[in-house]
Amino acid sequence: MLSQVVELIETKNTFGITTHIKPDGDGVGSSLGLCWLLRSLGKEAEVLVHGEIPIAYQSLPGADKIRNVAEIDSQYDAVFVIECSDLHRPGIAGLDKEFTVNIDHHATSEHFGTINWIDSTASAVGEMIYNLCKAIGGRVTKEIAECVYMALVTDTGSFHFSNTTERTLKVASELVKVGVRPERVSEAVYNSYPWSRIELMRQVLDTVKRDETGRVAWMRQTLKMRELAGAVDGDNNGFVNIPLAARDILAVAYMREVGDHVYRVSVRSKGSINVARVAEQFGGGGHRNAAGLTVSGDWDEREREIVEALSKAVERSDPDWVSDAPNIA
Repeated sequence: MLSQVVELIETKNTFGITTHIKPDGDGVGSSLGLCWLLRSLGKEAEVLVHGEIPIAYQSLPGADKIRNVAEIDSQYDAVFVIECSDLHRPGIAGLDKEFTVNIDHHATSEHFGTINWIDSTASAVGEMIYNLCKAIGGRVTKEIAECVYMALVTDTGSFHFSNTTERTLKVASELVKVGVRPERVSEAVYNSYPWSRIELMRQVLDTVKRDETGRVAWMRQTLKMRELAGAVDGDNNGFVNIPLAARDILAVAYMREVGDHVYRVSVRSKGSINVARVAEQFGGGGHRNAAGLTVSGDWDEREREIVEALSKAVERSDPDWVSDAPNIA
């Protein structure tokens, strides 16, 4: 609960902050935003991540001070775990021995923390960090604003996903007033990738298929593709959304080979089609229109099962909703 988080910050002094491996804009932005907030209140705080920070987020204030660690190597009064479904997601050993604060906006998050603050109505954890700043009487500095804005932009798909609310836009407006320059954030997120992203995209899009209804699409990324492209983590950000640009496509699955017969799957949808429920069938989770899961075994078989589940989710929803959308030239 928010009140418990406020009380903890007011009574303790030394904090660690972490997020999931292969962090996205919400994970990095929210972690750094919280770090800047804690420091503005006179607290000691640092961000710990297992792995590298994607290029798109390296321009955020404080990103160069994030420590890449495999285990807890300092003493903290508490460790904030940002946007993680469980305590294994950060990939950092020793977290189970810490006083942890679980802050997440996914309804499927396990309540693994000593304190659990879950708000599934928030568009991003960044929105929750902004609310925390207000609740604790802190000042939204330019550093906090830039980090939180990055979290909002990336988790709402530049404010065009269904999780964008009036509250989200009000927060974004306040952040711009503080000094955030939206064009700079967009440049960092969408126009700072290396050519390896284009090469990887070319290979992945060559695998796109549709079901017989023409409403469900899926595609693959092999480890070999990544090697041939010379790609790194983050180069494939947003690939799953590309087929959704087609008017008739209502749901997409993007399967990435991450190990020996192990696949990370991103699923996306439009309108009322709930892909979070699809992900939950395979041990994953997320939001109604954006979710993820990890599966193992025979690739063709797992792919068939996921596509069938997506097809059923589409059938359960109104198949004609997209035809009522305005025709924007």
